[in-house]
Amino acid sequence: MSLKEFARELNGNRVEGELIRTIFYSILTSFAFLAAVYYFKLKEIDNFIGKYGFYLFFAALSYSLILAAVRQVRAYQNFPCMSGMMIGMTMGMISGFVSGFYIGATNGMFIGSVFGMIIGIGIGTWNGKCCGIMGVMEGIMAGFMGGLMGAMTALMMFNDNLKIAAGIIFFISSVILCGLNYLVFIETRETERQLKEDHFMTVALTFILIAITTWLMVYGPRSSLFT
Repeated sequence: MSLKEFARELNGNRVEGELIRTIFYSILTSFAFLAAVYYFKLKEIDNFIGKYGFYLFFAALSYSLILAAVRQVRAYQNFPCMSGMMIGMTMGMISGFVSGFYIGATNGMFIGSVFGMIIGIGIGTWNGKCCGIMGVMEGIMAGFMGGLMGAMTALMMFNDNLKIAAGIIFFISSVILCGLNYLVFIETRETERQLKEDHFMTVALTFILIAITTWLMVYGPRSSLFT
């Protein structure tokens, strides 16, 4: 029954009714940015789409799902300890893993690990603080491990169906993030929304994430395997 309620709320008046729009605005921002920079600059790079297009496409999709979860958590601000720890852990692990994986697939393990850890720890801590220090610690630990594991997975599968693995990883990450959306809905059914905001934050964060990801892939440092 709760799952049906959650599905209905995707078209409702609570924050869950804004999730699909958040995903749409994020994807639109990413694709508009990529189209603009490709037209003005990146089309001059030899085989840009072949080298980076696949991973940038999945990065844009991944960021949209992550930012939808960020918006949902921000709307309610405070959570019980166990729920907040799960939020910090999930957001830190998934955001760190996918960002580390995509950069690791094009630039190598070191820069992928560093980028994944920065994104994972940042997003995990930001969302985990909804329940205090335990959620923050979970966010840091999950972001730390996720960033390292994402980049390491990309390097380990470099010559073994890496692009197929990217699709599988994106699918599983999407399921986990949708599960987190459902968890937040369950925990807040009787709770009043604490923060109402427009989509400026979504657009701004999407722009920053996709811009940094694109710059690192194209111009960032890379290991000897990718030169």
